[in-house]
Amino acid sequence: MLELRDVSKSYATPQGPLSVLRGVSLQLAAGESLALMGESGCGKSTLLHLAAGLDTPDSGRIWLADRALDAMNEAQRSALRRHRLGLVFQAFHLVPTLTVSDNLRLQARLAKQEVPDWSVELLERLGLAKYRDHYPEQLSGGQQQRLAIGRALAVRPNLLLADEPTGNLDERNADDVLALLMELVVETGSALLLVTHSPRVADPMNRCLRLHHGRLETIEP
Repeated sequence: MLELRDVSKSYATPQGPLSVLRGVSLQLAAGESLALMGESGCGKSTLLHLAAGLDTPDSGRIWLADRALDAMNEAQRSALRRHRLGLVFQAFHLVPTLTVSDNLRLQARLAKQEVPDWSVELLERLGLAKYRDHYPEQLSGGQQQRLAIGRALAVRPNLLLADEPTGNLDERNADDVLALLMELVVETGSALLLVTHSPRVADPMNRCLRLHHGRLETIEP
């Protein structure tokens, strides 16, 4: 579902180029979950943005659902994100003027692949059915994060990319949200790449890799 092959990325700084990724390679199969760990600023979010086609590598190649991102223009990458990707961030990025129901259905509607029954089921599974006509500001932090996850899964994406999805939540809410995320990922058959600094969050994943000095290291269970 996702393959990075010998990917490198650096950024210009006043002191010269800063190398963030150095020949990174990984594969992620459909239905598989992978945690990516590492110190703050080590390049975890950079790798996620490259996988989503939001940024381009200096060298190396990236395939998403057997399509080479470097062979696509920005409009094609944007269309691929709408139809094949689900994105969940630490910041919820909910639309404050839309109801809970409309926020959840937003990405599926933009991709023109909404399945109404699935949207209704998601609201129930997320514990948000009775809040369907509320607005994001009327929800707790945990409820807002569940809504953000539901929005990403409404299109039944091939790949779900999550960047510290429980970082703003207390431990109890984080555990609840993570359990629901894993359950829904299994049901939809999505591949999951999750960035976290927390061993507790990484533990349920099928595999765990650490990004260290621009390279990936396997973390044994």
